Amino acid sequence: MKHLPNALTLANLFCGCCAILHILYWQPETAALFTAGSFLFDYLDGMVARALKVSSPLGKELDSLADVVSFGVVPGAMLYQLLAGPAVLVPGSQAIMIQWQALPAFILTAFSAFRLGKFNLDTRQTSYFLGLSTPACTVFVMGLTLGITHNRFGIGEWMAEPWIIYGLIAVLSWLLVSEVPMFGMKINRLDWKSNALIMIFLALLVGLSILLKELALSAIIVCYIILSVIQKKKILEG
Repeated sequence: MKHLPNALTLANLFCGCCAILHILYWQPETAALFTAGSFLFDYLDGMVARALKVSSPLGKELDSLADVVSFGVVPGAMLYQLLAGPAVLVPGSQAIMIQWQALPAFILTAFSAFRLGKFNLDTRQTSYFLGLSTPACTVFVMGLTLGITHNRFGIGEWMAEPWIIYGLIAVLSWLLVSEVPMFGMKINRLDWKSNALIMIFLALLVGLSILLKELALSAIIVCYIILSVIQKKKILEG
């Protein structure tokens, strides 16, 4: 049983790899489902470890390594595909040409890895985060990708503009490594008081989903960032 948390962490990594594969074949809906699996296993590994009262340096390292893939490479790959546009074949072959203008998408991956390494060494981030968490960043990118893919409310016509995506990469990269305090969204105990904020956000997500469809994923992260900035003092006071 002591290896169950690590198995859940590896399941997170497996789902992340599957998501990347579906992004490469531009099947964003399926990629989103596998990414949701990564979120589920990422929550479960910590809960199970606490329930079993087991922890190890290996588990901590595995968690970060899995997150680099599921919440670092995955959003980078999504943004790459948005910037790359339709596949272009190498003349005289079936190989797809690398779109160099889309490579800056992986700057977000690099900052995600930097953030995860920084988080492992930062003893302040116990009940809250400093900067945007990599899962939250991934949720935003996933909502944007699905919204553009389905051209929800016509945003696909302008949100897919390269300069907008480059701008988002810069903003998200900064938020990942910033010192802005943000609410922790981990489920530590199964009671209302400890998880009230999470439940409120889930209810808000359901409401926004009815109105905004896939874009609700991005909207809820914007709400999360704004609320965290407004409640900065309360967050730091614990």
